Amino acid sequence: MKMKKVDAVALVFVIFIMILQTNEEDQTAAFGRRTHRPTFKCGKACERRCRESSRKKVCYRACGTCCLRCGCVPPGTSGHTNTCPCYASLRTHANKPKCP
Repeated sequence: MKMKKVDAVALVFVIFIMILQTNEEDQTAAFGRRTHRPTFKCGKACERRCRESSRKKVCYRACGTCCLRCGCVPPGTSGHTNTCPCYASLRTHANKPKCP
């Protein structure tokens, strides 16, 4: 009877170690794939970008999505896309510019 308890404890210990190793490998893989981007305040940048838009909520939502993907918003209310090429390259399904 004692042998069974020892075997059960050993089995639980082995499973616990395997879970810890798997979790550590997953975290290493996840952190290895990420690139560090400096924090960018999309809210203020999109407010500035969309302040003259006739459809502010639509503009703000699209700008926010583009900003999160690219990490930048061009200055001014339109144009100047050369300062943020990623922002300019995003397209809708209809191949129209996604970002305002």
